[in-house]
Amino acid sequence: MGAKLSGPGGQGGKTISQNSEINVTPFVDIMLVLLIIFMVAAPLATVSIKLDLPPATPPASDEPVEPVYITIQETGSIFIADAQSAIETLPADVCAAVGNPTGRGCTEERVFVRAQPEVKYEQFMEVMNTLQENGFFKVGLLNEDIE
Repeated sequence: MGAKLSGPGGQGGKTISQNSEINVTPFVDIMLVLLIIFMVAAPLATVSIKLDLPPATPPASDEPVEPVYITIQETGSIFIADAQSAIETLPADVCAAVGNPTGRGCTEERVFVRAQPEVKYEQFMEVMNTLQENGFFKVGLLNEDIE
């Protein structure tokens, strides 16, 4: 804040009154300097790398593969789609359901496992462990059949 001193024409002495106006000139000067600094520095902070990207069109020959569903019923019965299977023949039956009975590359396909709520945890984990031991690592779990 600034102060004004009045001269001899005032109230017979020196009186001090307050000046309540803000001097914004230094503030504007600082803002303009910062604006110029950021305008010069912003383009220098940008990093550009030239990339040669492949076209975004998907290959036309690949058709989506029908997923394989393994269902575990409360009695312990295992079904692959509509065909019944046993825990001993589960990997071979899954490969046959994928469409690759030779077993080569069938472990790369995604398999979905769903179980009824009454299935014991032991039965469920037996199916999961059998799939994992035979190389089926892309296993999805379904908790509800949405139609």
